[in-house]
Amino acid sequence: MKFELAVTVREKTGKGAARQLRREGKIPGVLYGQGECLLLTIEPDSLVKILKAQAGGTALVSLTLTGAKSTPNRTALLRDFQVDPVEGNVLHADLFEISMNKPIRVKVPLHLTGGVPAGVKEGGILHHNMRELHIECLPAVLPDFIEVDASGLNISQGLHLKDVAVRDGIKFLDDPEHMVVS
Repeated sequence: MKFELAVTVREKTGKGAARQLRREGKIPGVLYGQGECLLLTIEPDSLVKILKAQAGGTALVSLTLTGAKSTPNRTALLRDFQVDPVEGNVLHADLFEISMNKPIRVKVPLHLTGGVPAGVKEGGILHHNMRELHIECLPAVLPDFIEVDASGLNISQGLHLKDVAVRDGIKFLDDPEHMVVS
C-alpha cells in the first residue's frame, strides 16, 4: 500500500531542535539513503494515519519535500519510529529512500488463513514458528503481508517455507527448510 506524506526539510540538528519541534506539535524525522541524509519535520496527523493503517515495515511512502535542494518527490519506506511510552505520541520517524527500479529487502508479516487446522480439531496444538519473513522484491510488488493456509494440517504435520506459495517477483531470503507452522 502506498501513502502520501508532505514533509519539510529542516536545518537544525540535535536534541534541542527535536524538542522544540515536539513542543510545536511536529515530529522530527530523518530520510536516509541515496548518498545523503535529510532531516525532516513531519506533521503528526499524516504520520499517525500511516501508522494506524499499516503495521510492519512495508509502508511505501510517497514523499513531497518542501525546502529540498534536489528532487522534491521521493519514495521511501517507513523503517522505524519511536513512541512516548506514557503519552503514546510519536517522537521520531526514520524513513529509508528507495528506488522503484531496484530490489529491496524487507521483513513482511506472516498471516495464517483457512480457519482452524484439522489437527487442532483433533486435540493438537498449532505452533506458529515464524511471525515474519525476510523477502526481496521490487517495491511495486511489495506485499503488506504473506498469507499461509494452515487449514489442511493434521497432527504431526508441518509447513516448511518451501511449501509456501509466493507471487512472481518475490524471493524468500529465509532458509527454505525452516518450519513455518507445525
